Amino acid sequence: MTPRFDAIGLVASDMAASVAFYRRLGFAFPEGAETEPHAEAQLSGGLRLLLDTEETVRSFHPAWQPGTGGRSSIALLCESPAEVDAVYEELLAAGHHGELKPWDAVWGQRYAAVQDPDGNGVDLFAPLPATSS
Repeated sequence: MTPRFDAIGLVASDMAASVAFYRRLGFAFPEGAETEPHAEAQLSGGLRLLLDTEETVRSFHPAWQPGTGGRSSIALLCESPAEVDAVYEELLAAGHHGELKPWDAVWGQRYAAVQDPDGNGVDLFAPLPATSS
């Protein structure tokens, strides 16, 4: 038997803020998810994004403590370099923390990084147009 990748789980200190943040990025959380202790959004390929409140996690792991962040991120492919810039600016305008302003990375992508309400990294990227030499 081989385990298979099924879901990404995040702990939310404020479920409503986290659901709103990820909905802005196109994650389809069901109506009412913002008031639930556990919420799931179905992703392509059968994967899921899971959000649990701190209280939910402590209900089965009483000694759980939040991490300091910065050790993982979710990467989201955008349609174009312009979309990377637009999504980044939209999230900043909504009050979210921008970690890295959009820039043209040496590996051929427009890249930016923001943080969700709990400090989890969310990378935005799109391939740069090919340049002829």
